[in-house]
Amino acid sequence: MSEEESKVPLTEHLEELRKRLIRCFIAVGIGFCVAYGFKEKLFAILIRPLVSVMDDKSSMIFTGLPEAFFTYLKVSLLAGIILALPVIFYEFWMFVAPGLYRKERKVVLPVVLISLFFFTAGAMFGYFLVFPFGFKFFLGFANDRIQALPSMREYLAFSSKLLLAFGLAFELPLVVTLFARFGFVSLDFLKKNRKYAVLLFFTASAILTPPDVVTQVLLAVPLMLLYELSILGARLFGRKNVSVQDDDENGDENPKQQED
Repeated sequence: MSEEESKVPLTEHLEELRKRLIRCFIAVGIGFCVAYGFKEKLFAILIRPLVSVMDDKSSMIFTGLPEAFFTYLKVSLLAGIILALPVIFYEFWMFVAPGLYRKERKVVLPVVLISLFFFTAGAMFGYFLVFPFGFKFFLGFANDRIQALPSMREYLAFSSKLLLAFGLAFELPLVVTLFARFGFVSLDFLKKNRKYAVLLFFTASAILTPPDVVTQVLLAVPLMLLYELSILGARLFGRKNVSVQDDDENGDENPKQQED
């Protein structure tokens, strides 16, 4: 089959994208409905790090009449997206896979799975280790005249941003390894700028975490370890000195032509 015949019209791509997006939205909707049945338990799990450091006199409140309702909706939506992730990843993979070369197909799926693993590890690290120290620091400002009454809406916004920050921070080894693979950074560059990376990690930790030394160190030290893991990834998977001619000779044909 010729190249012109193998080309798929843009409208067909858009129609396929529309169908796959609809399936993703349906999966999220089903996950939302399931999660809403457990909304109180899900929110109790989310606030557990805060409750563990609160005294008996403190409790969570909502300051607006619909605040608790909308907070439960947001928690259920987040849980629904998490439950629908397998469907979302599957639909994404089925949409992009036909347009990839054989080598690219071998890389994309492992990268997505590894990225999900590192993001989950970062979020869990923040939830179990950093949150209790940070919340204890904030609650330390309470006294006989000032009582801590955290709001449901504010806690959800604050905790979700921190979990996102920790999850993205733990993507460092994967991002650096991919940069090294594509030739954007080199192993020597990573080794040479290690001291600047340490300074950057402590600066970022001071911005992302509560203003106490313990939580800042709890984020900066793992980032330093992840940077060393990034150097190892660059050593193992970094771009070697391979000529373009060799790449062209070993390259795959167009995936559409392979299927034909």
